[in-house]
Amino acid sequence: MNDGRGPAIGTAYHPQADAASNGAARQAGQPIALARLPRRRRPGMIALALALVGAGILASTALYSATNRRVPVLVAEANVPAGAVIQASDLGTASVSVGGDVRVIPASQVRQVIGQVAGTALHPGMLLSPAELATSRPPRYGQVLVPLAVRPSALPASGLQAGDHVLVVATPGAQGQPGSITTAPLLTVPVAGVVEAVSTAVSTDGSGIVDILVAARSGAGLAAQASTGQFALIVTKRGPA
Repeated sequence: MNDGRGPAIGTAYHPQADAASNGAARQAGQPIALARLPRRRRPGMIALALALVGAGILASTALYSATNRRVPVLVAEANVPAGAVIQASDLGTASVSVGGDVRVIPASQVRQVIGQVAGTALHPGMLLSPAELATSRPPRYGQVLVPLAVRPSALPASGLQAGDHVLVVATPGAQGQPGSITTAPLLTVPVAGVVEAVSTAVSTDGSGIVDILVAARSGAGLAAQASTGQFALIVTKRGPA
């Protein structure tokens, strides 16, 4: 019995797809196309990513600049013995890359360096630092400088240079001459000193001059012994190269 509200008993019911649900009638065997969901964009995350990229570029640039920073500095262009006054001709400039832990003298300070005293021996190509400079020439307080006339035969074959440590000892005879027992040495104990300068010029008697820095209490005895020519130099330690 069918009252018009549904299919009759025993009749197969096949519901049809809603044609308006997909915008068009679905054909048999075709899948239903689903609408794409809109992509959600996050402006805050994009801005953060751009900021991080920019910070990385700036950090890389700063690191490259720091490691490749070249500055003009002062260098020695001549051999200057320790204790000598630095002249303008002794200085030059070079552009070098230096780290923060390396102490150098900027080339702009050349006028302040001229006229100062070399605290250590300077050599061509050597970078100048404040440690190599002194404001006054030796001797310092408690020291005296004694010049010694020394024949070349009494010097080491390798020579002497400023900064060498020596012992001055009395000998029974003058340099290069046989000993004499008739004259008692004026210097009773060896005197330790440091070579301040060595003169390359040879005097008329064939001697050169070696300036020795010694303790003030030993200066007079060493000078008296040096006047006799009866002494010898013993190198105990080499100074700065």
